[in-house]
This record gives sequence, C-alpha cells and structure tokens, in this order.
Amino acid sequence: QVQLVESGGGLVQAGGSLRLSCAASGFAFRLYAMGWYRQAPGKQRELVASIGDGGTTNYVDSVKGRFTISRDNAKNTAYLQMNSLKPEDTAVYYCNVYLGRNDYWGQGTQVTVSS
Repeated sequence: QVQLVESGGGLVQAGGSLRLSCAASGFAFRLYAMGWYRQAPGKQRELVASIGDGGTTNYVDSVKGRFTISRDNAKNTAYLQMNSLKPEDTAVYYCNVYLGRNDYWGQGTQVTVSS
C-alpha cells in the first residue's frame, strides 16, 4: 500500500534552517508529482511546494527564495529544504501524492520557529 513517511521537523530559531524528508513506498515514485503542504493551528492546509515527475517546481509566494523542493528517484524520497525560517512558517508539514482518484498523505512533521 501507499506510504509516505515525513521526518526532519523540529524547533528552530528564526533565520535557521531545516530539511524535511518524505520517504515514499507502494507506488512508482518516479512517475508522480509530489507536494509539501502545511497546516498551522486554526488555518486551512495550504500547498507550500510541488515538484513534477520531470522536476518542474512550484512554490507558494510566501516561501519563494527561501524553500527548495527536490526529489531523489533512486531513494524514492522527496525533500523540502527550508532556509531563513520565520515564525509564520510554524505548522505541521505534510507530504502528499495524488494517485488516480485518491490523495495520499503522510502523518506530518511539526516545524516550530521561535522568534
């Protein structure tokens, strides 16, 4: 079955960096776009970044120039490098893949940025 397992979250001071990882299994990873979403308390889940099967990337405006999404098809893993973190980046970050008619999500990893 499809599994997405996030790791790499934690507590960091403003201006710091974190790298999130999403280990995927149960599907042909190299053929599908991957996305990173986040959800802050009291807010809707939002798409932060996505990467296509060919490597095309997209970012929400608030993270452009600070976050970088990437993928390693040999390791079936997607990454989100987060630099210059701000307190407003605090959220639970989720990995996502859309297969056929279904959305699949990881369990999420907490990112907390202190001011």
